[in-house]
Amino acid sequence: MKKIRAIVTLAILMCSPHSVFSEALSREQIKGLDEQVQDIKKDVLAISAELSLLEEKLLFPSNTQVSLFVSVEKGSRYVPDAVQIKIDDKTVAHHIYSFKEVEALQRGGVQRIYTGNLKSGEHKLDLNVIGRQSRGDSQVEKGTFSITKKVGAKLVEIRLGSSETSLIDIKER
Repeated sequence: MKKIRAIVTLAILMCSPHSVFSEALSREQIKGLDEQVQDIKKDVLAISAELSLLEEKLLFPSNTQVSLFVSVEKGSRYVPDAVQIKIDDKTVAHHIYSFKEVEALQRGGVQRIYTGNLKSGEHKLDLNVIGRQSRGDSQVEKGTFSITKKVGAKLVEIRLGSSETSLIDIKER
């Protein structure tokens, strides 16, 4: 509360004529107010991070949570253009990749493309991927997989460019 009062006081003084402002505040006082403002910013950022974590826990409890990640096989020359994902015939995610995103994936990056809730049991995962091998023609690759959701968080990695015969592979964790 003291910090807010100090900021309001500073704002009022700044609106006053220059001579009053310069007399009322010394350099040390201004520096002190600046430090208080920085402290408030840090507090707000910390609270925001905590709220984000709490929101995720509330929306996606660990016993029903499923997260899907996309990666490109290391050493692969595969270039993804777009991905569409369906779980149990319902579209849950789609993404069109930018040049920078493709570069990041090819260097070993991983994209979290979806986080949601699933009941325990078997689920059908349909993938449609548009991409190409380095500078070749675009091709559409489709894959249907079965994933088993148990109690607890479920992680599924969708690896693209994994082999010449099938460009889509999944790993469940």
